[in-house]
Amino acid sequence: MIEERFDAIVVGAGMGGNAAALTMAERGLKVLQLERGEYSGSKNVQGAILYADMLEKLIPNFREDAPLERHLVEQRFWIVDERSHTGINYRSDDFNEEKPNRYTIIRAQFDKWFSQKVREAGATVLCETTVTELLQDSHGRVVGVRTDRDGGEIHADVVVLAEGVNGVLGTGAGLRGRPKPDKVALAVKEMHFLSRETIDARFNLKGDEGLVIEAAGTISRGMTGMGFIYSNKECISLGIGCLVADFQRTGETPYGLLEGFKRHPSVAPLIEGSEVKEYSAHLIPEGGYRAIPQLCGEGWVVVGDAAQLNNAIHREGSNLAMTSGRIAAEAICLIKSRNDPMTAKNLSLYKKLLNDSFVIKDLKKYKDMPALMHTHSQNFFLTYPQLFSKAMQDYVRVDGTPKLEKEKLMLSSFVKARSWSGLLSDALRIARAWR
Repeated sequence: MIEERFDAIVVGAGMGGNAAALTMAERGLKVLQLERGEYSGSKNVQGAILYADMLEKLIPNFREDAPLERHLVEQRFWIVDERSHTGINYRSDDFNEEKPNRYTIIRAQFDKWFSQKVREAGATVLCETTVTELLQDSHGRVVGVRTDRDGGEIHADVVVLAEGVNGVLGTGAGLRGRPKPDKVALAVKEMHFLSRETIDARFNLKGDEGLVIEAAGTISRGMTGMGFIYSNKECISLGIGCLVADFQRTGETPYGLLEGFKRHPSVAPLIEGSEVKEYSAHLIPEGGYRAIPQLCGEGWVVVGDAAQLNNAIHREGSNLAMTSGRIAAEAICLIKSRNDPMTAKNLSLYKKLLNDSFVIKDLKKYKDMPALMHTHSQNFFLTYPQLFSKAMQDYVRVDGTPKLEKEKLMLSSFVKARSWSGLLSDALRIARAWR
């Protein structure tokens, strides 16, 4: 048993957990961080996007030694059917700035670096340590954790739960419910290794420039989901994710979707000749604002994915995790400085500060969008992409058919699909949800 008592225990060493542990350690709190992996990031082989502004608030000079891949200068959005894509691209040389706004990273490398910063700040970090349950006193107040180490009870004034979307500690202790299948997506990713010169040529990049492609349409076979491609220095992160409820309903497999995405005519040339070295699966919270659980209680707070803090509409997760971890830590430090107990009432300061941040404001603004996309997934991810592709092909194909006749054919395609009323109805729903 660890006889020391800590000011705070952080469970998990992802973005949210590292942000919380770092912030509290830098402000002089006695912090213990527990991670079940061999090292922080050992279970995160996937590539990801890092938002610089949120990390800069934690580590202002992170660019000096952080394992960054490429800074993003271009964003592509694809609407795809079986054989084509219609794209919207945005590329700007403004993103070749002195301090770029977004980067691609490889989480296994980045999280390990982030964890080292936590250690340097003075926190105690124990890896290969699984927290089996939360310790609660007779009044239900969380007073520490029990681990799988010998005599593994450890006590603290407050426990920060940064255990991910499917963490069992909070649910096991009855502090929050288990996420429902229609509120969680399962994403699968592969790392495709190519030479740097090949990646530069295929994506029209130079130096450390990078891009992101996000694709939606028939690749998810009528399910709510999206494919993505990130360019790294010497590999490409490629994956696709859909709601767990849709996988249950349809019997489709994540790997089957990934194989189909890789074979798509717009994707296959980008990864041709690559060597696949890594494959991973990851659960992502998709419920939005309405799925956020209770954020704090007697002796505990919850941050990041465990708190369902993911903006599915804008595909933002790591920045919300880092921000929530930092804000929770700042609230704990303020309570500690007043010598106040870590009661639910005092810890509600975290919720107030989070409500005043962009995290909750953004999620609240789009609170109805996830349910709309999930309920009408067949329309948004199958019918409309197919109709749109056909209309685009009719428009650009020149074969002697008069343009007026083409327009009538395009109109009849929508009418035959009985999509006008549905399209108008969905457009109105989107407009209302977007307000």
